[in-house]
Order: sequence, then C-alpha cells, then structure tokens
Amino acid sequence: MPYADLHVHTTRSDGTLEGADVPTAAHRANVTVVALTDHDRLQPFDDPVIERDGVTIVGGIELRVETETGTRLDLLGYAVSPTDDLEGLLEGIQTDRLERGQAIVDCVEDRLGIDLDVTVTDGFGRPHVARAIDAHPDTEYDYQEAFDQLIGTDCPCYLPREIPSFERGATILTAASRLVSLAHPLRYADPECALERARTLGAIERSYPYGQAVDMATVERALEDHDLLATGGSDAHDTTLGRAGLSKAEFERLALI
Repeated sequence: MPYADLHVHTTRSDGTLEGADVPTAAHRANVTVVALTDHDRLQPFDDPVIERDGVTIVGGIELRVETETGTRLDLLGYAVSPTDDLEGLLEGIQTDRLERGQAIVDCVEDRLGIDLDVTVTDGFGRPHVARAIDAHPDTEYDYQEAFDQLIGTDCPCYLPREIPSFERGATILTAASRLVSLAHPLRYADPECALERARTLGAIERSYPYGQAVDMATVERALEDHDLLATGGSDAHDTTLGRAGLSKAEFERLALI
C-alpha cells in the first residue's frame, strides 16, 4: 500500500466517503497521508494541512479547466489556502453545477417517467444521478449504463457546464496552493497535448489506477523534460483508499508539510 494517497473524493462532491471517516478509511488501507481533492470545492477546515487520528490530511481540490482548443483538463491543487479569486471562481462554478444538476435530473425524470427522489445541493454531480437511476426500482439501467446511455457526453440527458479557461484556472489555483498537478494525464484523448500544458504547472500525477496497462513513457519524459514533481493517488470515489499513491520518500519530495 502507498504511504500517501493524494487524490480522494468525499461527500463534499461526488464521493461516498464522509469527511469524518477519512482517518478510519486511511488506517484500513495503511495510508498515512490523504489529500482530499473534491471537485471544485474547498475543504471545511482552515489550515492547508491538518492531523486527525494519526492521519495527515492535505486540503486539496480538483479543478476542471478548458484549453482554447476545447480540451478539458483536471488540475489538482494541494495544501490550498483560499484566496478571494479562488473563492469567487468556485462560487460561480458551484452555481452552474446546481443549475446543471437540476436540469439533468429533470431530463432523466421526464424521459423515464420516474421520480429520482434526489436533492440537488452543494457538490452535486452526475454520479449522484447515476446512483439514483441504478437504485430506482422502475429503471433497467445500472450505474454504468446510466452514464453510457443517459447522462454521459453526447447522451440525451447530458448537459455541458461552464468551465474556466486553463490559463485563468491554473493561475488562480497556483496562487492559492503549495503545488498544482495535472491529474491522470493518460485519460485524456490527447495525452501529449495535456502533458505539454503541464510544463506550466508544478507536477504531474504519475501513479494512478487506470484499470488497464498504459505506456508511462510519455509521462516520464514530460516529468524529466519539464523538471516536474510526480504526484499520485487512487481517485477514490468510494471508501477504499490506497489503490495508487506515493511512497514516503516520493511524498516528502513534494514538501507539502
């Protein structure tokens, strides 16, 4: 198991792990350091890094941005100290998220003729809709099928959301964080383009559970060519941590604490 899992989601966005249960989940996975990186939301504690029940918790965020060519990338900010610019940016994103979430719910309910019985609140995202569809007794869709056939990109109930530009998002996040990393670089349609963008950041997420064999040569080359640090994490949306991450030596190189 890794020493540090630096990509974890909680119920503040689309994860199922309660913030109060992070230490228990970390101990269960023999993980010492956890970075909470909820989508477009800050963590509810004042300090960028805290200790709870023997676990170091790094306050982080996963921020989606868009390049001028329309490519959407995810940036991981670590040890975040909120600035006025960041809070203003996130306020606008969350307002858009709520409006978009309700519109997607309304579309699914109208299309399937059901009541999903969900409340669109802060942190709401499409995984909440997919879980509700999967759990509903009158639907034939499981969680993945809900994405593949109803709410995924280009599906009938998909609605895009407004995304800040790469330049604006990266600038604001860098000013508020001790480190900014490009998340899961090999998940993008054009990894080379994504990795080229990472040269203006501080790090690239090298360790990640892609679920299949991937060629890490381009990632390793980008890390070396741009003299960047390597981060890593499980991208956990459930309660199981430590599927990927960093050794103690690798984490200490980041100088987050």
